[in-house]
Amino acid sequence: MRYEELHEEITRGGAAGSLPRWALGVLEDITEGRRPVTAVRHPLGFLCLPVERRNSPVGRLGVCLHVWSPWLARATTTTSLIHCHSWDLLSFVLYGEVRNVPARIRDTGEGATHQVFEVLSRGDTDEIRATGRTVRYSPGVAHEHQGGQVYRLPAGEYHSTAIGGDLHAATVALGHEISGAGDLSLGDLDTPTHHVRRLRCGPLETARAALLSAERLAAAHAA
Repeated sequence: MRYEELHEEITRGGAAGSLPRWALGVLEDITEGRRPVTAVRHPLGFLCLPVERRNSPVGRLGVCLHVWSPWLARATTTTSLIHCHSWDLLSFVLYGEVRNVPARIRDTGEGATHQVFEVLSRGDTDEIRATGRTVRYSPGVAHEHQGGQVYRLPAGEYHSTAIGGDLHAATVALGHEISGAGDLSLGDLDTPTHHVRRLRCGPLETARAALLSAERLAAAHAA
C-alpha cells in the first residue's frame, strides 16, 4: 500500500485489521533484503525506516516506520525533544505505548526558558540554526496512545514524545508536508548555530532493527 491507501485505511477505521499485516510484510522484506531500505537514527530517539517519499499534486508525501527500542543504538538531540515539524503527521501505533505531551509556548524575553532553533536538512546534514527567538515553555497534559490507536500531530504544533511501558514501540507514520511550515526545536538559550550529521545504519543493523520490530509486532498481534 502507498500513502493514499494507508491514509484511507486509517481514516475509514480499517487500520487495526490491515496495517499490522502490511507493516509485518514490509519488515520481513527489509529483514530478508527484498526491500532496499536504510534505517536512520533520528535525533528524537527512534529509528526511522523510510518506506515512501515522493512529490504529489497535493504536496510532498512520506511514509515511514518509526521504531523505538532500548536494544537499538540511538542518536541524541543537541537541543531538546520539544519540537514541531513541517508535516501534518498521521500515525498508527503498531505496538507499545506512545505518549505525546503538547507544549505551551509563550514568546518572552524576561524569564525565557528556551531558544527556538530552525532545523534545515540538506542530505545527511542538519543545520540547527539559532533564531534568537526566546520563549517560555511549560508542558501540557500527556496523551497516551496504545497499539491499534491513531493520533494526529498537525504541522506547527509543539510537542514532545516519550515511550511508556517496556520502552518498545513502533508506528506507521504518514507525513504530508505543509508549504511554509518549518521544522523547529527548542534548545538552550546560549546554544549557537551548529551542524549535525544524520546517522545512517548499515545493512546488518537495518535488518536487525526490522527483525526485532517484526518479532514484537507478531507477538502483539498473535491470536
